[in-house]
Amino acid sequence: MIFTETERAYLTAQLLARLATTGPDGSPQVRPVGFRLNEDGTIDIGGPDMARSQKYRNAAARPEVSVLVDDMAPDDDPVASGWGRGIEIRGRAEVLAVDVPPVAPDRFSKDIVRVHPRRIITWNLEALGSSSRTVE
Repeated sequence: MIFTETERAYLTAQLLARLATTGPDGSPQVRPVGFRLNEDGTIDIGGPDMARSQKYRNAAARPEVSVLVDDMAPDDDPVASGWGRGIEIRGRAEVLAVDVPPVAPDRFSKDIVRVHPRRIITWNLEALGSSSRTVE
């Protein structure tokens, strides 16, 4: 498994992520996106008219991307009460069309960005502090 049970639970409970790509001139682009964690550990990212978006074109041309999911832990969180917590997934993007969009199928296009994780960085999820690992 690519993600720990705690990481999977956290990712499936979140609705919004940020996708970081690199533009044609080498500058970063970060956009909020809807996402879904797949059983195989890949992340599907969707949106309306996805294939026409700059993030989609960036991912197709320069597939090294990062997905960031974070929030503030609730006051009753046993690990990081009131602290920021999250997970960054660095990996390789694949652009493709699917039969059913991963998020909001009535509004999002069938074109998606699928991220294949290579490095996972977490903070304040399973213990205070951060950790990272390569998963290739």
